[in-house]
Amino acid sequence: MPSTLGQTMESPNHTSLDSSVFILMGIPGLEQFHLWLSLPVCLLGTATIVGNITILVVIATEPALHKPMCLFLCMLSTIDLAASFSTVPKLLAILWCGAGRMSASACLAQMFFIHAFCMMESTVLLAMAFDRYVAICHPLRYTTILTDTIIARIGVVAMVRGSILMLPCPFLIQRLSFCQSHVIPHTYCEHMAVVKLACGDTRPNRVYGLTAALLVIGVDLFCIGLSYFLIARAVLRLSSHEARSKALGTCGSHVCVILISYTPALFSFFTHRFGHHVPLHIHILLANVYLLFPPALNPMVYGVKTKEIRERVVRVFQKGQGTGLKASE
Repeated sequence: MPSTLGQTMESPNHTSLDSSVFILMGIPGLEQFHLWLSLPVCLLGTATIVGNITILVVIATEPALHKPMCLFLCMLSTIDLAASFSTVPKLLAILWCGAGRMSASACLAQMFFIHAFCMMESTVLLAMAFDRYVAICHPLRYTTILTDTIIARIGVVAMVRGSILMLPCPFLIQRLSFCQSHVIPHTYCEHMAVVKLACGDTRPNRVYGLTAALLVIGVDLFCIGLSYFLIARAVLRLSSHEARSKALGTCGSHVCVILISYTPALFSFFTHRFGHHVPLHIHILLANVYLLFPPALNPMVYGVKTKEIRERVVRVFQKGQGTGLKASE
């Protein structure tokens, strides 16, 4: 008899198998490199924590940075930190000592938070594209459109949208039977990786997963593309080359972040459903790139390309060096 989550069953060879426990393999085929792969994971995790906390502190302590784009950046940094804490500790435990055992409830919780945070991040990136559209196409109405109240509502919408769209997935998985392997060939509890282990009819899970992904990635990318089409049209109407360069320059950071975030996400999404000939370790590596690189690189992109943030960080470090020199005298 197959069993559902939380029950005990007998496997075909009559060995007792606890179906309330899943085992994350890590990266199949690259087990001998797990220790080496933990080094970039540590570096990216450290960069995520340091970079995003720096962004949050700099924006919180600098009144001149309390403007819509920076407030959206604060939302992005908060989501990136939360997503990192949902994945990096367990990932390092797997790479260091093979500690891949997870209870069913912990696996479902990790799945929910990882995907919900990704959906929230996509919503914030869409809001940032809208910010750039208003700033360039309707500059005189910028402060009246993007008020603090509107920004707060966008933040609430991002949280609610990600949570509600992801909420059915754990419940849909709980109804499934797992009559064979409980070993997940992945580094985290990814939705489709868990669904593929189930016996019986998984069509509702697949259909809902595809629908939720299209509602987020598809709709958000379309709206972001539309925003930048309108921005490009407005910029091309400017008579001055300098004005065109300045207008496009304000979008540079956001475009970089979009490319960093959506490129591996789209690859992972399509590989799970259509890329049957892509080696599993390549798919899992890129799935981890999607989770690890954007949180680490986003603060660097905005820190380098946003003049106010860059100058504020430089002042903080110069002040720290000056204090250190005075203490040593």
